[in-house]
Amino acid sequence: MRVLGINAIFHDPAAALVVDGEIVAAAEEERFSRRKHGKRPVPFSSWELPEQAARWCLERAGLQPSDVDAVAYSYDPDLVEPGQPGLDERWEDMRTTYARRAPYFLANALPGLDPGVFRFVPHHVAHAGSTGLAAPFDGDCAVLVSDGRGECASHLAGSYRDSRLETFAAQRLPHSLGLMYEELTEHLGFMRSSDEYKVMALASYAKPKHLDLMRENIFATEDGGFVVNPIDWATLAKRRGKDDEMTREHAELAASVQVRLEEVLLDLVRWLHDRSGQRRLTMAGGVALNCVANTRIFAEGPFDEVWVQPAAGDAGTALGAALHLAAQAGQPAAAMPGADLGRDWTDEEIRGFLDRAKIRYTEPGDVAAEVAAALANNEIVAWFQGRSEYGPRALGHRSLLAHPGVADNLQRLNEVKGREQFRPIAPMVLTDRAHEIFERGPIPSPYMLFVHDVRPEWKDRIPAVVHVDGTARAQTVDSAREPLVARMLTEFERRTGLPVVVNTSLNTAGRPMVDDPRDALECFGSAPVDLLAIGPFVVRRAGVAA
Repeated sequence: MRVLGINAIFHDPAAALVVDGEIVAAAEEERFSRRKHGKRPVPFSSWELPEQAARWCLERAGLQPSDVDAVAYSYDPDLVEPGQPGLDERWEDMRTTYARRAPYFLANALPGLDPGVFRFVPHHVAHAGSTGLAAPFDGDCAVLVSDGRGECASHLAGSYRDSRLETFAAQRLPHSLGLMYEELTEHLGFMRSSDEYKVMALASYAKPKHLDLMRENIFATEDGGFVVNPIDWATLAKRRGKDDEMTREHAELAASVQVRLEEVLLDLVRWLHDRSGQRRLTMAGGVALNCVANTRIFAEGPFDEVWVQPAAGDAGTALGAALHLAAQAGQPAAAMPGADLGRDWTDEEIRGFLDRAKIRYTEPGDVAAEVAAALANNEIVAWFQGRSEYGPRALGHRSLLAHPGVADNLQRLNEVKGREQFRPIAPMVLTDRAHEIFERGPIPSPYMLFVHDVRPEWKDRIPAVVHVDGTARAQTVDSAREPLVARMLTEFERRTGLPVVVNTSLNTAGRPMVDDPRDALECFGSAPVDLLAIGPFVVRRAGVAA
């Protein structure tokens, strides 16, 4: 069975292809359109579909639109209840109308596609499928979904048994942990449905001064749901403009909400553990991208194992919807092989890009060793290798790399990327070395979705990747699955004695992650990066100038 998954209704439009239960491809529209998040999360953008991503997914499998057996759309307009609190009464009809017309919009974009194969999958069921059906577990698991909103709810707690989902609880709007965090994000001067991770980073710079107030207004209930009462943020911290100064009161507010979010999620997880009887927990939804909360769930929660979908936000619902339909058809999913589900290019195709750009490049015998030498010399490296990542994290395929032992590299990389200076950068490390350096968070941690405490003896050795609270969002690297990255790490350690390299996404502020070779060359040409490793080739800054 060939199932094309589509996410389009809110933000981060994406497409995914599942064939006979196997994940073949998945990609976000932003990587093709070069528009961050694909579109803005407003009702009148709901008609915009991931046309380029869907077209590529089919091309990857050698399929025509007419070959598709089912299209799984991660929103069900029949579940929307007009007039329900929490819905936008001015615009909800427009969103619902666009969703109903989506089969025809997509058929127009993909000539030959039969609108009759279109199926609507409830939004949170799609989120659940993206994690509960794709997890690398043998057997059943519990599933927790938390985000801004779906059709009429903002959360799902359930369990998978034999690839079938049983829902135990679903919190109805207007109560929403995700929307609450979005509102705070906007109050602090950041872009909602985009910059929530900045609030998480900011929270580490202060104490949770308003935690008692948060506990009075945000709390779990005995039925597996929660209450989020309206909070007047302006009484706690002045509303910040985008370019206004960040003050301690802003950090204190961020810390208060972050800690309360963690506490409520722990309450929800404990309820789900008791209700499901499962040992393993899977999570998805935008809230599951909060890696600080994820670590508390792992360290303090009752589950033996915790797995988070790397594309936990709405982009991942394209995959989850497709897996859901496949499972309903009796084709349970194989475990997600990794997050590298996007586009790649052959060496000769990359050479063609370089030749057309008329820049100097070399083809060293070992690109990993060449990069390690540059990093040891404190150069910044743009790393473009293999298939691009699905989800918001750079995981060694579209990355900026640097030396972790030079403290100034935090400020340097934030300047290269045009980011706020309070934001941390992350380390990558071989899985079999991670326990020496990091503790508390789960290991392995291949998707950078948990934070780890840096062991005291290592903090001064890798200062660039240690956040103000002593943690790091580490990515562990499996040498069998990522041999090139592993060899680069090994060569870097041989030269420096450090088994860690800085890894952050290959992009600049406000731009999507680099995806194709042209993107890589444009980013390299416009940012002060010393070396580009693209496939087996190396481009140096002097080569661009030439």
